Amino acid sequence: MDFIVFLNKNLKQPLYFQLYSYIKKEIEAGSLVAGVKMPPIRQLAIHLRVSKTTIETAYQQLVAEGYLESRAKSGIWVSPQEEIGLATQSIKHEDDFSVVNEATVRYNFEYGDIAVESFPIKKWKRSINEALSTGRADLLLYGERQGSLALREELAKYLNQSRGISCSPGQIVITAGTQPAISTLCQLLSLSGQRVAFENPGYDGVRTVFANLGCSLSPVTLEEDGINIGELENTGANLVYVTPAHQFPLGMVLSIQKRKKLLQWAESGERFIIEDDYDSEFRYSSQPIPPLKAMDYDDKVIYLGTFSKAFMPGARLSYIILPQQLSSLFKTKLANYNQSSPPLIQNGLELFMKQGDFERHIRKMRKVYQQKHRMLTASINLYMGNRIEMIGQKAGLHLLINVDNRDFMDLKERGLQQEVLIHSPEKFWINRGDCPKSLVMLGFGGLTEMEIREGIERLGKAWF
Repeated sequence: MDFIVFLNKNLKQPLYFQLYSYIKKEIEAGSLVAGVKMPPIRQLAIHLRVSKTTIETAYQQLVAEGYLESRAKSGIWVSPQEEIGLATQSIKHEDDFSVVNEATVRYNFEYGDIAVESFPIKKWKRSINEALSTGRADLLLYGERQGSLALREELAKYLNQSRGISCSPGQIVITAGTQPAISTLCQLLSLSGQRVAFENPGYDGVRTVFANLGCSLSPVTLEEDGINIGELENTGANLVYVTPAHQFPLGMVLSIQKRKKLLQWAESGERFIIEDDYDSEFRYSSQPIPPLKAMDYDDKVIYLGTFSKAFMPGARLSYIILPQQLSSLFKTKLANYNQSSPPLIQNGLELFMKQGDFERHIRKMRKVYQQKHRMLTASINLYMGNRIEMIGQKAGLHLLINVDNRDFMDLKERGLQQEVLIHSPEKFWINRGDCPKSLVMLGFGGLTEMEIREGIERLGKAWF
């Protein structure tokens, strides 16, 4: 095939990125269709008068993103593409309400974005269409109060296989996100006016729900191996919210010693632990960490899970696993509450899971995010070196960096001059002033590997 592409060596963009962008655009436009063989690396390098490394780097990125595929002893070919009708740009939202001209931002290290370019839209559309084709009238109504029984059955099987959690479908409650799950628990446990212990720093979205519903928050500091158990015992709280597998936002894992002590704390009275296992699927340096719920022989752990990171936040699907005693209480105390998540989406997900598409998607996304994570850490090491400290880099879709003796607002302004938007983690501290001013939070889920490398390179130049 002939390549009519002009690589401009005078542009700031590297040549490999120009080539990568050109091929990607041609595939998305339908000019390069599935089954077309790409020119050999050596041949294309000679044709474009660039190094083989330039071609290899562009091809490797396109293979990683699924635009091309490498076949043994056959070469590089254009892959079949999903019919993606989604905008691949992230939706920007500033936490501190500061004004940012989005037109000047090319690289947004926003936490919470996902790799929409890798979403299996065709398979998801098939599941939704299959759900609609049944003609079931209940899909157009309010749905079962605890959520679709068929979905809860699939979830119980999945959690047993993937997380080692043994539970019945009757213990699972489907919700429209983690915050509605917390709201449900506040009402179920009559928490208004009660003391709730909370990791500090911790997820502000959950903390806000507790506060708005009248709970008295008791912040508990973190140590290198997780929440300070001694402090927790002194709070007088009978409920604690924790993220033990990957503490949010600092990233440490709750040690096995502290897991046992935390369970002992709950067992010593009428106490419960809320375990938010928000991104357990994505761990890069070891196997996934077993949840507290898998060690919960006295049934004291309320387990929260979500499809926002592993699947898509737009589905608005999360779930609670209730201890048996609270499951019975739910059926009486909240019996008149309607289900908050649409039955059609629930049924579509149940079919998606039953057909094996969800587990295949998880396996694919582990590879996608691991490659992005490697690119991020490698780029930080290359362009920033020992001038920063990485924090919480072993799992999840974000990490923190400590740019010693620097102020976040200065770092942010310098980044914006290079078209890069960074974010502060200060909102996760109960007292924002307690957050070190030199901390930067880098989310990478919604960026391509090339964008990650380019963005970090620009930050390195702007900061040092």
